[in-house]
Amino acid sequence: MPQRRKVVVCRDLGPDVMPTLLNHPELEVIVWPENSSCDRKWLLENAPGASGILVLLSEKVNAELLDAAGPNLRVVSTMSVGYEHADIPELAKRGVKFGYTPDVLTDAVADLSIMLALMAGRNTKETTEIWPNFVWSPFAFCGPQLSATSTSPTRTAGFIGFGRIAQATLARLVPFGFTHCLYTANPSTPPNPAADAQVAAKYGVKEVRRVDMAELARESDVVFVLAPGGSKTYHIVNEEFLKQMKKTAVLVNTSRGTLVDSDALAKALHEGWLYGAGIDVVEGEPNVDENHPLVKAPRCVVLPHIGSATTETRIGMATLAVNNLINGIFGRPMPAELSVSR
Repeated sequence: MPQRRKVVVCRDLGPDVMPTLLNHPELEVIVWPENSSCDRKWLLENAPGASGILVLLSEKVNAELLDAAGPNLRVVSTMSVGYEHADIPELAKRGVKFGYTPDVLTDAVADLSIMLALMAGRNTKETTEIWPNFVWSPFAFCGPQLSATSTSPTRTAGFIGFGRIAQATLARLVPFGFTHCLYTANPSTPPNPAADAQVAAKYGVKEVRRVDMAELARESDVVFVLAPGGSKTYHIVNEEFLKQMKKTAVLVNTSRGTLVDSDALAKALHEGWLYGAGIDVVEGEPNVDENHPLVKAPRCVVLPHIGSATTETRIGMATLAVNNLINGIFGRPMPAELSVSR
């Protein structure tokens, strides 16, 4: 019988997924035993000799960890779409493969994006805190209606980033009467009006058009932040952008907290530059408490990064992360491998 390969798993992935690892005859599986972020000291002590390591967003994959693991390490697999916690150039330098979990969470995040647009527009932050001292009045807590009305028959959605999740969100907006879609894209990607027309036809809207940030801010009834993180998109939603938004508009961020300047958004909400915001990701999370500027801001719904938090999605993500790990260890094609070529 061949020698078993050592793998380190930074969280128990549950009864639907863990047996794939634990029952594998060629793997020796070491699992962080707590239902909490993996202790760094524990991870470094258990990494030596590992062929594969499975991490979450809370684990930093850097030279320190890779040095501890040593030359046997063939693959790191993360149960996440984002990979800001991994030093990709360092992985490339050492020839270590990297797996991640895109696409699986598209529908879940699109669902939550719509939920946040509704929650922010209907000011659920204040309304869920008002009992028992609420006195009804004709226009108390009234906010902008998401769906089109006879007096406002068109709705425009704006997307910062227009990938799979953004387009799945657009599909969910069509029944609300959204007829126009504006989006921004990576400046290095050339415009493609023909492709935009195809997307418009696919979803049955009058217009899908690429615009600059200023026009997106001015014309959108709801702005959805759905671009990747990183230095190029850091604080892309800033005071300049927020000041150009409609006073009746809503901002939704379900991508990365670093894309939105929290202080600028809090100021914008206090001063009424836009109506409200729905936030699932916050810069600096999980260090977010009752004193955070967005938690204290009016008409701002803040959720604790639950975009992928459906049972079906998390099982799918965990399964993909495990399959990436196993295939990477044994030299088979990984279902979702990020290119880390030197």
